[in-house]
Amino acid sequence: MTKTPFMPPLLPPAIDYAALVSEIGEANRALGELNGLLVNIPNPDLLTSPLLTKEAVLSSRIEGTQASLEDVLKYEAEEKMSEADEKEKDIREIINYRQAMRLAIERLNQKPIGENLIKDIHYILLDSVRGTHKDRGNLRKIQVFIGRPGASINEATYVPPPANEISSLLSNWERYLHSDTEKDPLVQIGIAHYQFEAIHPFLDGNGRIGRLLIPLFLYQRKLLSYPLLYVSEYFEENRGDYYTLLNRVSSANDWESWLKFFLNAITVESTKTQDTVLKMLFLRDSLLKSQIRDLNSVHAINLLDIIFATPMISYTSIKERLGSISKQTVYNLLSRFVDLGILEEISGRQRKKVYVFKQLLEILK
Repeated sequence: MTKTPFMPPLLPPAIDYAALVSEIGEANRALGELNGLLVNIPNPDLLTSPLLTKEAVLSSRIEGTQASLEDVLKYEAEEKMSEADEKEKDIREIINYRQAMRLAIERLNQKPIGENLIKDIHYILLDSVRGTHKDRGNLRKIQVFIGRPGASINEATYVPPPANEISSLLSNWERYLHSDTEKDPLVQIGIAHYQFEAIHPFLDGNGRIGRLLIPLFLYQRKLLSYPLLYVSEYFEENRGDYYTLLNRVSSANDWESWLKFFLNAITVESTKTQDTVLKMLFLRDSLLKSQIRDLNSVHAINLLDIIFATPMISYTSIKERLGSISKQTVYNLLSRFVDLGILEEISGRQRKKVYVFKQLLEILK
């Protein structure tokens, strides 16, 4: 007997808020504390790049990529552009994820989350990688199913709705996302995340886009002054529960278990992100007050900011970012940063050396 596609009921669902009171309170408290910290940071851009790269690594890992944060940073520092092996294809997927998030943040200032934005994100996400032939930027036009490699549709773990239903389901999803139907916006994005994954609007990349939309929604709703909350680490660490609980909404209408899991993810990752941001700020402040101040150079402060954004770096990329200063000045700065133990040269080469900011990488692990 052929499995029939699942049609997720239209939103909003009936939610028992009484069963979620504790989780809603904790998640909102933790998120509020994180936002209180972010609001008072003069330059949040300084922190976003390494944290976004980490999120891109973890969200892509859920989909099976194997590249680490260090792999991505080293690849970029060495300015590799080829895609000769599977590891480099993994890295390109991660870099695309980061670019898609940056594009989305920029576009949110012009238009809200909706079908057009997710198509734009999808187009970037699948650029020049394994999914590049999977109709990037377009909703799927065929029936698909989810299951182990080589399985038939009858053995599928999930069969999403038919292609001709996607537009109407997404319209309902979009209206819900911008409504004030739900009493709590964290419950609302938890519901919207499930629904997006259930609709499965693209041939590939649905999981990554669905996870990317979570901080964008919080940013759009002004629950975060910057979309600096990434829950993929929690989902990746609890991958089995993540997929099981999403499937239980489809099979048993079990919203309560999924939403408790989701709200706990918000609580845990808000607290962890706050801790990470505080450690990063403390590290920068301590370096500025001690070693960097003694160098008495505005270029040294600029270099410190560069390596916070990019904790693995080469001479060429530093020279480009520092602008019109001499080569010798760059070499002297690098030499001083190495002598002070801020940077460490890791390539072992005489030319095209690569430097790592190990203190920051330790915080990001």
